[in-house]
Amino acid sequence: MKTVIIDYGAGNIQSIQFAFARLGIDAVLSSDSNEIAAADRVIFPGVGEASSAMSKLKDSGLDALIPTLKQPVLGICLGMQLMCNYSEEGDTQGLGIFDVDVKRFTSVVKVPQMGWNALTQLKSSFFSHTTDNAYVYLVHSYYAPLCDQTVAQTTYEVAYSAALQKNNFTGVQFHPEKSGEVGAQLLTNFLNQS
Repeated sequence: MKTVIIDYGAGNIQSIQFAFARLGIDAVLSSDSNEIAAADRVIFPGVGEASSAMSKLKDSGLDALIPTLKQPVLGICLGMQLMCNYSEEGDTQGLGIFDVDVKRFTSVVKVPQMGWNALTQLKSSFFSHTTDNAYVYLVHSYYAPLCDQTVAQTTYEVAYSAALQKNNFTGVQFHPEKSGEVGAQLLTNFLNQS
């Protein structure tokens, strides 16, 4: 099985590679459309600012490729947010895979949210062998509200989507590669998706 991590210059992807290596998977970094399209599993990571990340995707043509992928695709953090319709961060049009707009935390809570938080309302086989209230690691200032495609939620100021799913696309706001045994189980579940 070939697993490809999309390399478009948005954030630290070595920790994701290391997480897969711990599972015995040699995940390949690639910005090549043909290699990404031919992969068995695709990881769409992202750390940083939405509008500049989207510009990098457009420069490489990956903005057109990603929504057409048919194999299991996992968006992580900013990767998940870019898979949504729109983000308030940088007034950014997203890829439109998930039908929800990304918003900024607005009240008195400390931004960014940084640290561990519990997952609840788990509704997908992606969360097999994971229990309600399992803790995952998050770092973000923007969030996807609850919507029809929410398959897990968590709360910080408001209840919001910790994970979204539509067809072969899964997005997680948290960092499975930094979430210990829970994250390792979720990456394993993703690799085992049919």
